[in-house]
Amino acid sequence: MKKIVIVSKPAKKELEKLLPELLDWLRKRGYEVVADPDSCMFVPECTAVERTEIPALNPDLVIVLGGDGTLLAAARAVAKASIPILAVNLGSLGFLTEVPVSELYATFEAVEQKRFTRDSRSLLQCCVQRGDDCIAEYLALNDMVVTKSAIARMTAVDVFVNAQFVAHYKADGVIISTPTGSTAYSLAAGGPILEPSVEAFVITPVSPHALTNRPLVVRDSAEIEVVVRNTPEEAYLTVDGQVGMPVLEGDRVVCKKSEHQVHLLRLPGRTFFDVLRTKLKWGER
Repeated sequence: MKKIVIVSKPAKKELEKLLPELLDWLRKRGYEVVADPDSCMFVPECTAVERTEIPALNPDLVIVLGGDGTLLAAARAVAKASIPILAVNLGSLGFLTEVPVSELYATFEAVEQKRFTRDSRSLLQCCVQRGDDCIAEYLALNDMVVTKSAIARMTAVDVFVNAQFVAHYKADGVIISTPTGSTAYSLAAGGPILEPSVEAFVITPVSPHALTNRPLVVRDSAEIEVVVRNTPEEAYLTVDGQVGMPVLEGDRVVCKKSEHQVHLLRLPGRTFFDVLRTKLKWGER
């Protein structure tokens, strides 16, 4: 590896000390380092690059400093270029950013020595169809959510799997989640936890009017379609909790597994279940 991009959580206090030290450490080891504008606030001598421009640089590695939100944004930016990510947690819950700051340098040295595993995560590819046109496309590492946009109102949607009608939901919203996203909003809404390697998606209604509406797990080879119905006001599509757009009655949000993946680097020996026990405080034996 010779070229590295650093992506950071905006205005995180720990970066004031961490980033100059990391930049110096990497340059002494012969790496060319560039960073996103949020990182360059703390290391102005570093060349700045917008996250959307990272793939054009063809870096060997992206180092993410922050929480899961920072990683989600970086992952969507680099997924199509298959650039591996080393995610470092800066104190938040962090199901994805599981490397603590105290282990950053040791973990990087292990990566240099090829003592790591590559954890490949599936992505949702979503298209918003209005009439015969696809008016917007998104990639999601965690989830795609159609929710109400007005206070104290429910939204109504029809859900289809492989063109087969599943249910008409009246609810605060509906979540289409990847295995990675099963520990995010879907979990809070009562959905199951999926191991990241499971080839499935989860459809989770949010606070449904009918108590019999329960989360549904389908194969990730399926095409899932959410059709907005009978909504007095516009609903809203949110992708990974970060980007999105209003959707209108009759709009169709079509989701399927992307041909791209996100590649996270991790040390061998630390399993997904170790992360669950730590983050959810399940306790040890």
